[in-house]
Amino acid sequence: MLKLIFLPIRLIMKPILLVMEHTFNPAPISRSAERQAEIDAETRGMALYQFRACPFCIKVRRNMRRLNLDIEKRNANENPQYQAELLEGGGRWQTPCLRIENEGEVEWLYESSDIIDYLNNKYAA
Repeated sequence: MLKLIFLPIRLIMKPILLVMEHTFNPAPISRSAERQAEIDAETRGMALYQFRACPFCIKVRRNMRRLNLDIEKRNANENPQYQAELLEGGGRWQTPCLRIENEGEVEWLYESSDIIDYLNNKYAA
């Protein structure tokens, strides 16, 4: 019953959230070309599992844009392969989830605030 109530709300809110994300996106920070290349190399091992219109995912994507991070975005709502990866690797069907691969080690980080804190601590300076 609740699913039937929330479905129309989601259908109405989805385009509004996406337009707001696009309209009010923060400007990316500027870095030297060398530092940006280093960060780009570091973030190649990362992927954000997300839903396009999830408010918490939008919050993380906005922070990624502000920090000028080129992290792959994987839509776990529309791609069965990404759904399976999220469940098998992270163990939960929850977004946002940042997959961090570093020297063969893989970490799955959930919760938008935790992801933002991690990225800010690593790349804000």
